[in-house]
Amino acid sequence: MKSILLFCLFSAFISSAQTLLVPDRVFDGAELHENWVVLVEDNIITYTGNLNGLKKPSNTTEINLSGTTLMPGIIEGHSHILLHPYNETDWNDQVLKESPVERAIRGTVHAENSLMAGITTMRDLGAEGAGYTDVYIKKTIEDGIINGPRLLVAGPAIVATGAYGPKGFHDGVTVPLGAEPASGVDQCIETVRRQMGNGVDLIKIYADYRWTPGADSKPTFLQEEIDAMVATAKSAGKYVLAHAGTPEGMKRAIKGGVETIEHGDGGTLEIFKMMKEKGIGFCPTLAAGDAITQYRGWNKVNDPEPERIQQKRKSFKAALESGVQIVFGGDVGVFTHGENYCEMELMVDYGMKPVEVLKSATSGNADMFHLNKLGTLQKGFLADIIAIEGNPLKDINVMKNVSFVMKDGVVYKQ
Repeated sequence: MKSILLFCLFSAFISSAQTLLVPDRVFDGAELHENWVVLVEDNIITYTGNLNGLKKPSNTTEINLSGTTLMPGIIEGHSHILLHPYNETDWNDQVLKESPVERAIRGTVHAENSLMAGITTMRDLGAEGAGYTDVYIKKTIEDGIINGPRLLVAGPAIVATGAYGPKGFHDGVTVPLGAEPASGVDQCIETVRRQMGNGVDLIKIYADYRWTPGADSKPTFLQEEIDAMVATAKSAGKYVLAHAGTPEGMKRAIKGGVETIEHGDGGTLEIFKMMKEKGIGFCPTLAAGDAITQYRGWNKVNDPEPERIQQKRKSFKAALESGVQIVFGGDVGVFTHGENYCEMELMVDYGMKPVEVLKSATSGNADMFHLNKLGTLQKGFLADIIAIEGNPLKDINVMKNVSFVMKDGVVYKQ
C-alpha cells in the first residue's frame, strides 16, 4: 500500500511539471510582444505575458530561447505527405511505379522533416494513388510510433470519372489513378460516405481539371453533384474543400458550399468577393506553381517571369484586395517537405504583409480548420509552440531558422 501511495505521489509530481519558455519576443497568433514568456504545464499553456506578472511555480524548468521569436506551431494548409518533388520523380511515375509501401516509408520521413521545420499541424489533401495511406500515417503519429505533425487527412480525394490521371494510355490499359472517380449524384454520395467510413477527416473534390493531357482545365462535377457531396459531408460533421482554378469551377464550388478553395489561378476580384461573403478560405499554393515552373526550365534569377507566374501574382493581388481569408498552404510535396517557409516568402513577395502571413499560418488556419485549441499562444490552449531565430515580422526569410519545436507539450527540437 505504501509503495502504491508513493508511486501515485510521484506520478502527480511528474504530471504537474512546468516548463517556462523565455524568448526575446512572442508572436501570439495576432501580434508581437516584447519580453514576454510562456508557461506550459504538461500539454497546456497556463500563462503568457510579461515575466514580472508571473509567480513562477517551484518545480519549473526554464528554457532560455535568447534571440528568438516564440510563436504558435505552423499549421500547413495544403500538403501531400506521400509525394516528393517532381524534379526527383515526376508525378506519373510516383503514382505508377512507387509502391504504397515505399510511399509510406517516404511519408514517415516527410512527417518528421515537417515537424522539425516547425509544422505542428498539417492538412494532407490527397494520397495521390496511395489509397488511405495518409490515414494510416496519421494513426502511427497519434500512436507515438513515428514523429510528425497533427494530421488532417483527405484520403484518396474525389474526381469526376475520366478527368484525372495518370493519362496517355490506350483504352485497353487500366492504370491506378491519383484520385477516386465518381459520377452522378448517387455515386458521389456513396463515395463520400465510403471515404468518411475509411477514416478521412475531410473531403477533397476536384471542381475542375484537364480532361486530356496538356489541355486547359475545365469544370468537372455538375452543380448537383457538388451540392450532394457537400451535404453528405456536412451531415456527418465534416467539410468539403475544392481544387479549382477556373472561374466556373470556382463558382460551382462556392455555390456548393465548400469551406476552402485550393489554387484559384483564374480567380477574379468578383469571385474572391463571393468567397469572402460566404466565409470561404482561399489557399493560393504559390510555392507549387513557382516550383513546377522552375522544373520546366524557368531560371528564376535571370529569366523574366513566365505567364503562369504573372497570372498567379494577378490572382493573389485580387484576393488580397477582396479581403478573402488567405489560407497558408504551399502544396508541399510538389517541393521539398520541410521547406514550407517558401510559401511564406512568396506570400510576402506577392504583396502580403509579414504579420498577416504569420496570422494566416497560425490563428487564421486554426480558425478555418476548426482547431479550437491551436494557433494561438494563450492560457488554456494546447502547447504547440516553436521558436524562430530572429524576427520574422522584420524579415520573413528567417522562418527557415526553426530552433525549437514543441508539440502537445513535448519538446522535439531544441
